[in-house]
Amino acid sequence: MPTYGVRGLAVAGASAVGAATLCYLLTALFPLVGVRMARSAAEQLDRDVLLGAVLAEVLFSVPYLLALLTAGTLVVIWTWRARKNLDAFPGAVPNLSPAWAIAGWLVPLANLVVPARVLADLLRNSVWQRRQSWLVGVWWASWLVFLIGDRFVARAEQQRYDRLTELPRNDAEFATYVRFYEDALAPRLVPAVACLVAGIAFVVLVRRISAAQQDRLSRAVPVWPGQPVRPGRPGWPAPAAPMPVAPTSPQVPPTPGGTIGA
Repeated sequence: MPTYGVRGLAVAGASAVGAATLCYLLTALFPLVGVRMARSAAEQLDRDVLLGAVLAEVLFSVPYLLALLTAGTLVVIWTWRARKNLDAFPGAVPNLSPAWAIAGWLVPLANLVVPARVLADLLRNSVWQRRQSWLVGVWWASWLVFLIGDRFVARAEQQRYDRLTELPRNDAEFATYVRFYEDALAPRLVPAVACLVAGIAFVVLVRRISAAQQDRLSRAVPVWPGQPVRPGRPGWPAPAAPMPVAPTSPQVPPTPGGTIGA
């Protein structure tokens, strides 16, 4: 069965997940910056400062989106490779096919359940320690809180922002923008904490699963005379020496009174 190295991909994926988590935390804490800019705009009655706050928040979100796209791509590839390795491990009994290692992240609604089942399969059949299964539960629960909480908070913020005066002209109207940013911080803390917990738990899972699989692959010896192995892999038999050939006398043409060469 073909196997795939996962150590390098695990390091890259874990780093990308960590970067995406950090960038999201920065965007979640942006109301601290927004409050200062809104107060400055209220003191100066300057609409351009409010516009600058909106642009600054957009700039804060760009690194997060790039890190999230990179992390998502690497995680999907890592999950598929790690799942394919289970097919080569004697005794491994995964519940889902390798196709779900990709589709589980992409199919709507299924991505709320399938990734957790795939990770549980990987942990159970790679690490072989049931007491670590709680890590999957922690990651899955915090991931769901993050997904649902982030969408709920974003929708609620958009509705409150739409009720603000588009072109504030006096102190009262500018003050509504200050209150908007002041009230935005507390709801964002819930998905932010959930994102942090999910990121840490997922990085731990990726590192433990990858280390266990890589250790098993490095010690793998093919069964003989069972599975065929590829040339250059451990256990490939050396080419057999050629069979010795008995010497023979040279062939000579027959001559009168002579003999036929043997």
